[in-house]
Amino acid sequence: MTTALETQTKQRPWWLTLITGISAVVVGAVLLWGGLADKAEVYFLLIQILGIWWLVQGVFDIVAIFVDHSMWGWKLFMGIVSIAAGTYILSYPIVSAVALPKIFVLVMGIWGLMYGIILLIMAFSGGGWGAGILGVLGIIFGIALTVNYADPGMGLAMLWSAAVLGVIGGIALIFQAFRQRSA
Repeated sequence: MTTALETQTKQRPWWLTLITGISAVVVGAVLLWGGLADKAEVYFLLIQILGIWWLVQGVFDIVAIFVDHSMWGWKLFMGIVSIAAGTYILSYPIVSAVALPKIFVLVMGIWGLMYGIILLIMAFSGGGWGAGILGVLGIIFGIALTVNYADPGMGLAMLWSAAVLGVIGGIALIFQAFRQRSA
């Protein structure tokens, strides 16, 4: 019998982290500094990848029901929704490309509201002032996004923010890959 100290943690291969980081930097850089045609091509490619990912993920969710029967109703629901979303995106890529930034802003707003409420509950349950302040900020952030989600500028700002995050996060992943390799 092995102890917790003897068991090694399974890590992701360093080269996979490196490839992910390079990909994130390239996609983010093209979305930030590429020409309009390049930005449109990359954006439509990302939309198609999202559609394929949702389609495949939906199939895997449904197959998971046969492997693990727990929460089978939730897995079936998520599988059907994922397959429907992936099929719709692949069938109507232009409509999806126009609608997804707005939907993303709305989802981020709802997430901000829920996160803010949870942090406020934590603050009143002994979580401290930090949780309370973050909760209020999360609620303000969530309200601002949900009220203005249909504004085209909000969707464009989210795309720009994702591009900046891709460049910064990709650079961080590249550094992490080389740290993993030397370790």
